[in-house]
Amino acid sequence: MDKKLAIASDIRNICIVEQLIDEINKKYNLDKDIYGNILIAVLEAVTNSVIHGNKRNVKKTVQLDFATTDDHFVFIIEDQGPGFDYTKVPDPTRPINVEKPHGRGIFLMIKLSDEILFENKGRRVVLKFMRGNHK
Repeated sequence: MDKKLAIASDIRNICIVEQLIDEINKKYNLDKDIYGNILIAVLEAVTNSVIHGNKRNVKKTVQLDFATTDDHFVFIIEDQGPGFDYTKVPDPTRPINVEKPHGRGIFLMIKLSDEILFENKGRRVVLKFMRGNHK
């Protein structure tokens, strides 16, 4: 079940992504922990793309591609923004950054996925989740 989805950069379109993840859940009968990890990490990536990447410009889209391999569920989220350097995002777990609103979504994406790649100057995020046993 490979799937491609393009949504306008309106935060209300997040529900379309939730529906896709629910479809995937039904098709693959995901373990509740994996389902939760996918739901949170992918929604964070899409939200970041809408808000930070495309600056909520509804003329710009966020592309979400889903594919499966023998070992992984793979989600690729790409926006049309200028990109960013993910290594410069503040660590939200450091006491100096606890009150800052930036970095939490990326922190969650890193912690909840089995592998994460930032490509195309940060405009594309690849999230991989192991099929079967999870970390």
